[in-house]
Amino acid sequence: MDNVNDMTKVEKEYGADEIQVLEGLEAVRKRPGMYIGSTGEQGLHHLVYEIVDNSIDEALAGYCTKIEVSILPGNIIKVKDNGRGIPVGINSKMGLPAVTVVFTVLHAGGKFGGGGYKVSGGLHGVGASVVNALSEYLEVKVYDGKNIYFQRYERGKIMNDLEVIGQTEEKGTVVIFKPDPLMFTDTTVYKYEILEKRLREQAFLNAGVRIELKDERDPENIIVNEYCYEGGVRSFVNFIREKKSKTKEINPLHEEVIYFATENEDNTMSVEIALQYTDAITSDIRSFANNIHTIDGGTHEEGFRRALTKVLNSYGRKFGKLKEKDEDLKYSDYEEGLFAIISVKLTEAEFEGQTKSKLGNTEMRKMVYRLIKDKLSEFLEENPSVAKIIFDKAMMSFTARIAAQKARESVRRKSALDGARLPGKLADCQSKDPSETEIYIVEGDSAGGSAKEGRDRRIQAILPLWGKMLNVEKVREDKVYGNDKLTPVILALGTGIKDEFDISKLRYDKVIIMADADVDGSHIRTLLLTFFFRFMKPLIEEGHVYIAQPPLFRITKSKKHYYAFSDVERDSILAQMEGKTEIQRYKGLGEMDPEQLWETTMNPETRTMLKVELKDAELADETFSMLMGEKVEPRREFIETNARFVQNLDV
Repeated sequence: MDNVNDMTKVEKEYGADEIQVLEGLEAVRKRPGMYIGSTGEQGLHHLVYEIVDNSIDEALAGYCTKIEVSILPGNIIKVKDNGRGIPVGINSKMGLPAVTVVFTVLHAGGKFGGGGYKVSGGLHGVGASVVNALSEYLEVKVYDGKNIYFQRYERGKIMNDLEVIGQTEEKGTVVIFKPDPLMFTDTTVYKYEILEKRLREQAFLNAGVRIELKDERDPENIIVNEYCYEGGVRSFVNFIREKKSKTKEINPLHEEVIYFATENEDNTMSVEIALQYTDAITSDIRSFANNIHTIDGGTHEEGFRRALTKVLNSYGRKFGKLKEKDEDLKYSDYEEGLFAIISVKLTEAEFEGQTKSKLGNTEMRKMVYRLIKDKLSEFLEENPSVAKIIFDKAMMSFTARIAAQKARESVRRKSALDGARLPGKLADCQSKDPSETEIYIVEGDSAGGSAKEGRDRRIQAILPLWGKMLNVEKVREDKVYGNDKLTPVILALGTGIKDEFDISKLRYDKVIIMADADVDGSHIRTLLLTFFFRFMKPLIEEGHVYIAQPPLFRITKSKKHYYAFSDVERDSILAQMEGKTEIQRYKGLGEMDPEQLWETTMNPETRTMLKVELKDAELADETFSMLMGEKVEPRREFIETNARFVQNLDV
């Protein structure tokens, strides 16, 4: 009975007075990650995108032709457009000027009534108010063709009534804000190249809109770039192909970029698609919904894939390139060498996830499918020479895919005949629980021997590699399965590669690359990372790949050993010692005995490792292409530019 009374007491205390009500923009400051994804570097730049998206919405509505974005001293952002200007009249429901409502009330703005904008980007209509909430201060000026209106906010709170500060014949909006360091504790410093990439992208997706980006933080070195592309998404395809051609030769298989566009009867949905086939063995297909990059695809990409596959298979059958007994080609065959932009715009966009990475509107799948089915079929019939080139390219991909299947089956059969599916050089661990195990992929048999002796046999597996590894940047999947250096890695991890990759079959939680701290070791690390990125990307995306950090020096004094991982650390240790010391410079992992290797590099309690993360897939793709591609000059420039960051590491 006492327990019942206690419970009743708790229920009474947990009443209305105990529930915290977050009013206005307090909710945003309380949980900023819910609104902008993170309060790190990504979220910081997202603030700019939200304000720019509002100006882009004006451009989509046909009222704005130029947007100016400036990074002012102190990392203050200024966004100016020549649109209609945010309305300044009193909102009857709120009893406040409309511009005040836009910047202080969540889910307010012209995007919710249906009449303000046909389509819009923005973050679920909360963009301007969220930026305001997360800024130390924000100022807005509205030019309505007669007056200039001004209002200032500090951390989301209104500091003055909307006031007229001048007259004008111009129209537009100017927003100036300074990110709040109380919210963005990691950094409040804007990176020009990050903003440049996004704004250039917006210029491609909105043909004819002029976007200017200016960096005024250094008065003696003001940077200004302007982006305007009358060719729109067609220019975008050319841009990404030419950019990749800087690191490895990529040639278009047909001169003109193929372009299709359509919109529905009431102009609430539209589609633009541009594509071009090249002689590359990789592809680059990017989709956008209301100017938002849908990195996880969605219904628009699904419609594109289905229609492309159906149209090209139908073409192959109609013109005898696929016989009756032949199987249909797959989308992966038609995807090889394809560069494409899929841009859709719609009034009621449904995104999956807060960061809008995937489009969910089913009607858009049908619209894209119909566009490609009708227009691409027509194009192929009218351009038989281009159709032949595209289909011949797909047949080469198909042949390589079949060869890869045979190579894969050959590896499996060989493993079965040998009585085991694991490579012979693998020293496996005793535990079969993948959540606690790890595998060291070690350069050379000598280091592999030391690692095998020094490891914790219960949870640590060792796979030695020897000889020159295949550079997968230049080969198809069938060459990977036939390579005696990479096949052991594939078998040991157990996940398969490319389309067959299954992360649930991963045999080890940590995949650790352990190579010498010299040029050859760096090359091996890069080759392995390129392989993982191209053929086992989820391995990196889900945080399973690490790089071991063996020491460069062993310093001995009075029979005590100290280890240094850089020249700087060595000098720091020596500065604290007096008298005679002995310094050993490790030329390779093989110079360490098992105890030293365990103590410095393999003991989970004391070791240092680097976790390989994939923050920007597009940037990673460009970097691997540059490092492992055919052209030397971009690689030399990269090394010269980044050498200063590792000048003291002796690697």
